Amino acid sequence: MISSFFSTRGPLSKKLTHYITRDAQVEMAEAVVCAIDKKEQLLVEAETGTGKTFAYLAPALLSYNKNNDASIIISTGSKALQEQLYLKDLPLLIETTGFTGSVSLLKGRSNYLCRERFNRFILESQRKEKALQITLVKIKNWSLKTKMGDISEIDFLAEDAFILSAITSNNDNCLGRECPCFDDCFIVNARKKAMQADLLVINHHLFFADLAVKETGFGELIPEASVYIFDEAHQLPDIASVYFGESLSTRQLIDLAKDIDFVYRMELREAKQMAKAADQLRVSALDFRLAFAMDKGTGSWREKSKQRVMQLHVQRLLQVMQFLNSVLLERLGKSELLDHCFERLATFTLLFKKLNEVNSSGFSYWFDCSAQHVTLNITPLSVAKRFQEECEKKNAAWIFTSATLSVQGKFHHFMDLLGLQKSKALQLNSPFNYAEQTLFVVPRLFPEPGTPGLANILVDELSPVIRASKGRCFFLCTSHAMMNQLAIGFRQTLTLPVLLQGEKSKQALLKEFVEHGNALLVATSSFWEGVDVRGQTLSCVIIDKLPFSSPEEPLLKARIEDALLKGKDPFFDVQLPQAVIAFKQGIGRLIRAEQDKGVLIVCDNRLVTRKYGDLFLNSLPAMPRTRTLQNAIDFLKNID
Repeated sequence: MISSFFSTRGPLSKKLTHYITRDAQVEMAEAVVCAIDKKEQLLVEAETGTGKTFAYLAPALLSYNKNNDASIIISTGSKALQEQLYLKDLPLLIETTGFTGSVSLLKGRSNYLCRERFNRFILESQRKEKALQITLVKIKNWSLKTKMGDISEIDFLAEDAFILSAITSNNDNCLGRECPCFDDCFIVNARKKAMQADLLVINHHLFFADLAVKETGFGELIPEASVYIFDEAHQLPDIASVYFGESLSTRQLIDLAKDIDFVYRMELREAKQMAKAADQLRVSALDFRLAFAMDKGTGSWREKSKQRVMQLHVQRLLQVMQFLNSVLLERLGKSELLDHCFERLATFTLLFKKLNEVNSSGFSYWFDCSAQHVTLNITPLSVAKRFQEECEKKNAAWIFTSATLSVQGKFHHFMDLLGLQKSKALQLNSPFNYAEQTLFVVPRLFPEPGTPGLANILVDELSPVIRASKGRCFFLCTSHAMMNQLAIGFRQTLTLPVLLQGEKSKQALLKEFVEHGNALLVATSSFWEGVDVRGQTLSCVIIDKLPFSSPEEPLLKARIEDALLKGKDPFFDVQLPQAVIAFKQGIGRLIRAEQDKGVLIVCDNRLVTRKYGDLFLNSLPAMPRTRTLQNAIDFLKNID
């Protein structure tokens, strides 16, 4: 019985100090055992503190001991959780369960150093600034020592350092078996280990990337398994939509032009026409991005492509791609790298044509503008059928778990998005005493979202609360505009440190937040989930408004179109459930352990003035509620 494993006299209790049996953890573990034995689909919403990680790991490991062909794949929503499982949780449970199988960790290609691209970058950077040369020497020394080649080991580089894209590879620029470094390739070696593993830890992006590769019939990235476990499963529908769709960016075209230019400079100096044609591609890609100069973020490519000016840019870019194709065709066989560039160009040309066939039904066509590039995307309106087919194709157990899968105790929204109609569902409440540990505030008389000058009002009204909390506060926003306005206002009003998302990497900001001990962090979606700050370092979480996504946001727009086609109500069946799940993620940042205490403030009166507000309120734990900020100040002053 799995319950004996988690008992106060069981093997786990002997490894953990102050161990206590958690009823919810045992209940989840028993459900996972049943799903594995019967090869069923299981959904588990396990709130913070239930111990869900051990509740699915232990049954999976013990099932392998009982039946040695029960190979296991565990997929997470973040690399941080992936590493925590592999480096911390699994070693402990492998020892306590007596698991004898092999274990491996696999990340996406761009997480590993590419020796070929690194060597090429060194050649290209010989005359660059001294600081870059010093960095390259450090990376070279690390590359000679590392066994995995995982760039997360390079602790002297920021997560968003520009050099990382130059020394890693992607599906476009990897040379495969033609690469001179193939026999010593980090990603190849990692994939070999993964294919032989009895238990493999991956992330959701890699899971769907594998499905995409298998559909082409040209290989696979991960092995088949008897047990599939998805942690942070609420992220699956969005990630599936991306991988079941297709995209092409100006960055890919510019990178291709750079690689062709490298061939010209290093191998084929006589091919001047090739260099000129590659430069034309670079310029045309830049011009194409400039055609979106008035656009920010995402938008409808189906509508944008109808503009006459945009049609001219499309025609020009396509002509340049076709001309470059004819130039490269004349030089095939003279360079392995050039041959690979030719294949990439052919793929990009076909994809660009497909992305401009915007009248195809069943898909959403959209663009995404960053500061330097634009990406064109085609996304299916629904991924339910394809994901359901994948589940039915494999004779395996499928377990989906997260702290946020349900809306008002029902799992229909998540199940419909992934086509999981045959799933059993289990909802487990947190063991935390929210009545004693928390206070929930919806301030009375705050202006409606979108009111002019709202940021200044929030700064004035909430600064006393943040002072009472001695910093130690997350202010989570639903837009970058509000985030930036609030940061400016709080920096003018408060004397304590005010940290702003985007000024440093996420991990650097979290580290600084903890080290300060009295900081305010103003952030947006990146910090709504996957952030674990325990203890009194975080005593207050403020949310500016209910997290409704814009109806123009591409994935949401696709689901709205799909709902309309099925005769559903887009607001109540799509937008509202999605907002409730995001809301639950945001409030989950506050209480992470039994000793934590804190205040949650939501600056949106729609919680009490709109009928749908009950959906959000009913998704909260049993927190004491108030409409008065002074009560929050008093609560915070008494925490210490």
